[in-house]
Amino acid sequence: MAISAAFGKGRLRRLLAAGVVTALALSACSSGGDSEDVKSITFWYSTNAQDQGYTDLAKEFEAKEGIKVEIVNIPNDGYKDKLKQAAQANELPDTASVPALDPLWVNQVQDISSVANNEANQINKSLITVQDDKVLAIPSDITAAGLYINKSLFDKAGVAYPTDPASTWTWDEFLAATAKVKAATSAKYELVYDNSPARIRSWIYTHGGKGFQLGADNKYATPDAATVQALDDFKKINDDKVMPKSVWTSGADPSALFKSGQVVAYYSGVWQVADFADGITEFEWAAAPTPAQPVHATDINLGGLVTAFNGDKAEAAKKWVEFIFQRENYTKLAQTNGYLPIEQGLDLKYPFEKQTALDAFALYNAEIELADPISPSGQAAQTTLLLAGKPAAEDPTKVEMAKFINGEQDVNTTVTNIVNGWNEQLG
Repeated sequence: MAISAAFGKGRLRRLLAAGVVTALALSACSSGGDSEDVKSITFWYSTNAQDQGYTDLAKEFEAKEGIKVEIVNIPNDGYKDKLKQAAQANELPDTASVPALDPLWVNQVQDISSVANNEANQINKSLITVQDDKVLAIPSDITAAGLYINKSLFDKAGVAYPTDPASTWTWDEFLAATAKVKAATSAKYELVYDNSPARIRSWIYTHGGKGFQLGADNKYATPDAATVQALDDFKKINDDKVMPKSVWTSGADPSALFKSGQVVAYYSGVWQVADFADGITEFEWAAAPTPAQPVHATDINLGGLVTAFNGDKAEAAKKWVEFIFQRENYTKLAQTNGYLPIEQGLDLKYPFEKQTALDAFALYNAEIELADPISPSGQAAQTTLLLAGKPAAEDPTKVEMAKFINGEQDVNTTVTNIVNGWNEQLG
């Protein structure tokens, strides 16, 4: 299987050359079923908000093909277990947008190469999941980490900030700016930062570190010195002045803190745009370029992985997947659901009334174009482990970083514990 992540015309095309390619020995069953005899198919996915796009496409698909798509929204917390149980009971859905592939049922996934390789779709092929020239899944969308600022506080303090990722600031320049804003306003903190291994990867990458990388032996090795220094620097700003310790040590909600208006900036991701567009009314906010010191990077992940399963309705299931990714249909899906698209060159008209939200999506797309090839390596590693039958139960980063920030251990112990925590799970 080849797992990679090059985006558009940006620098991420180089990821393939960087060697994020993994071969996995998995088998796939043949397709079956005659779509002319099928009256309905099931489509499982999970969302708290982004659902109208699929509902609209399902109605159009039924009108065209005479096949009803029964959409089932599975709670995210139990989705992986639901798929396992369905596989064991031989009751998998006909199609699905899954959070991850699983070795228990991946051999029941159809080859959807005809969809991915259809040049009219312009799907970014380097993010599809491929095994032995068979395409097992196509991402519904892309997600990326990124920065938000309280624009009202910046304006009140008279402090400038960049708006173009191609001319971004360094972390030192960013922190100098937020310090000025805090000093000139009533802000309580300069920054809140999601308590997430994915977001700490972005911090490491932008500081020139390689982070915790999976080796060819499916084990993690001690990271480079730049990674260790980046973690040490992160701990230093968790001082209850620049950042509140409570986010990384006791579960305080960084989004709620930012929305309170008491924080100058917030590092999170694109998924916040829709919530901020509707939920922040007491101040102006804006998406701002992620600092680069010196590397321009982010943490890139995938939305759902769209698959079609083998079975009595395999042909109809594949037709539905083909329909989703047809250029015109996918454009409507991405616009309605607010996706960063997997298809390249789309001119999307997102349904946001506020220009700030539209500007945020434009900025995220520009960030992805510029992002260093290392940016998607975290999600690629986890996909590799899952399909190799070695899924890790939990990323140890959060627990070990909490101990570090609390002063319970030093940075070298933290790094060692993270590496050992991964490898102990992998066996």
